[in-house]
Amino acid sequence: MSKLQIDVAGSLFVDRHGRQAILRGVNLGGDCKTPYPDGGTDRPSDFSDHRTVSFVGRPFPLEDADDHLGRIAGWGFNTLRLLTTWEAIEHAGPGQYDEAYLDYLAAVAERAQAHGLVVFIDLHQDVWSRMSGGDGAPGWVFEALGLDFSAFDAADAAHVMQHRYDYASDERRQEGRYPMMSWASNYRLAVNGVMWTAFFAGATFTPDWTVDGRNVQTFLQDHYLGAMAAVARRLADLDNVIGFDSFNEPGLGWVGLPMSRPRLQATLGDSLPVWPGPAWTPFDGLRAARGQTVAIADLAWSDERGVLRQVGQTPANLARASIWTDPGPDPFERAGAWRCDGDASVVLDEDFFRARNGRPVDHEADFMAPFFARVAETVRAVRPDWLLFAELCPYLLGTPRTFPSPMPERSVNASHWYDINILRKKRFDDAQDLDSLGGVYFNQMAYIAWLATRFGEAGGPTLIGEFGIPCDLNGGEAFEAWARGERGEAVWARHAQALSLMYDALDALKLSSTQWNYTASNRNDLRIGDGWNQEDLSIFSPDQVDDPSDSDAGARGLLGFCRPYAQATQGKIETMRFAGGRFELVIAADPAIDAPTEIYAPRAQFPAGLTVSLSQPTARWTHEVDAQRVKVWAASAGPLTVILDRL
Repeated sequence: MSKLQIDVAGSLFVDRHGRQAILRGVNLGGDCKTPYPDGGTDRPSDFSDHRTVSFVGRPFPLEDADDHLGRIAGWGFNTLRLLTTWEAIEHAGPGQYDEAYLDYLAAVAERAQAHGLVVFIDLHQDVWSRMSGGDGAPGWVFEALGLDFSAFDAADAAHVMQHRYDYASDERRQEGRYPMMSWASNYRLAVNGVMWTAFFAGATFTPDWTVDGRNVQTFLQDHYLGAMAAVARRLADLDNVIGFDSFNEPGLGWVGLPMSRPRLQATLGDSLPVWPGPAWTPFDGLRAARGQTVAIADLAWSDERGVLRQVGQTPANLARASIWTDPGPDPFERAGAWRCDGDASVVLDEDFFRARNGRPVDHEADFMAPFFARVAETVRAVRPDWLLFAELCPYLLGTPRTFPSPMPERSVNASHWYDINILRKKRFDDAQDLDSLGGVYFNQMAYIAWLATRFGEAGGPTLIGEFGIPCDLNGGEAFEAWARGERGEAVWARHAQALSLMYDALDALKLSSTQWNYTASNRNDLRIGDGWNQEDLSIFSPDQVDDPSDSDAGARGLLGFCRPYAQATQGKIETMRFAGGRFELVIAADPAIDAPTEIYAPRAQFPAGLTVSLSQPTARWTHEVDAQRVKVWAASAGPLTVILDRL
């Protein structure tokens, strides 16, 4: 087993030569959340086939791999955050791994190596599972815990497109039935409350809840990590596979919440953000889950900044459907949280999810720290040099809460960042003050990078695991223009402008990243997009391919993401920027490193060629036109400035 292609040194990524490396990649891909070929949310489903589905073919059939991977590498990306799901691996039942899928996934990673792409594996999830409105866990997990996913919709315990959307209608956006970006509301609802609490804190809050002779927390984590280990064993011999993500955007469940009081503001002691809308409490969720109709407080912003007020109530679970298969006390009632007495149910412990034995619970220290340790132990039992790409609940970002200390050695801060306004509203105004917006992006990403200072005395590297923009901006106007026959980069000008601001901030902060996302099956259709809950953030769509011989065909906003950057440097990067057709790089050159600085120089940005200027007169350079790469060998130690100018 040879050395990994990428390792860490303090806060930097380094390659086998000891050069600082910038990992710039994509998430592959958005449709990996759903079975192949007909599992996308644009098609109705009752999930009854959950044990027999297959994910072989996500992110693409193997016969198409070289086409897609070659395009990704040609656009300058050198890294893949390769998506899989727990369901894809273990959908048939506990301990029953899909061997054909594992072989397929390994083949995709191996083909990536042939294209010079390093890979880290993400066992992806969003709001726990497809059956609860997202993706991730297999359906049998609900059955094992005594939950009936066929009742989730009736009980208002999960907001699921396949239950809410009218597939017989020609209307693509059905805001009254399934508002865009509404899947995230599931984090507040009963199913996610139960599952995330059980996964991270079952041993603490429900010590007597056992499944197959183990506490529910141990049962869930053992199976999740068992699926991860199954993937690890298949990939152990591939040196381009550099590590595993811990868990995509993990939820908090009910941990830390008061039992029945709606949260009206964030405080120093209770710093999670608050939002307008239905204010589900754990008590509301537990009652609805048991089949009671509940009145949920509706909140709106008050006149005081950051403070909500109640403006009404919304009834939930009018069908009085229970999601538990056992009509008796649920695990939380058995543990003393509440007493179910029909509509007269009562809270027994308002601080049930907030304290134990007189001590406030600390989700990150008490639950995430041992989880990170278990993930690292699991994958490093297969290959000791793998990196841990660590994530916290995204709702913690911007609060005083952060990664626990200590983190496992050689951890990477893989937190996510989005412009939430663009993401939720799917609008971008290029007439706004773009300089100010770019400054906001810089400051927010700088905060993300600061989180890695928790990773030991020398800190750890940061790779922003997700960022990106919807490509159906402004009602899908680019799709309409394309359908009218308009071509050229003007169609995608707003997309490119928004992405350029994001990459400007990444360059200034010298951060690595994997953009969300590349979806091979994407469609210019407001119902389909990336094939999952009407999201459409893919930088590629086959609907944009006019000329298959054009290596850039299919790109959306090409000039926003395909831009020069230093992939590996013969010394530490001091400055990196690209603007107005000029790329500038300053490094603290170290000639003892026996490999050159390598700069990706795309034809898309230098269509007529480029000039190279070096601050060290005796340094030398080459331009490999076909490879779209400039190489520079430093002549001496000290500052070295490299400038590429557009002809």
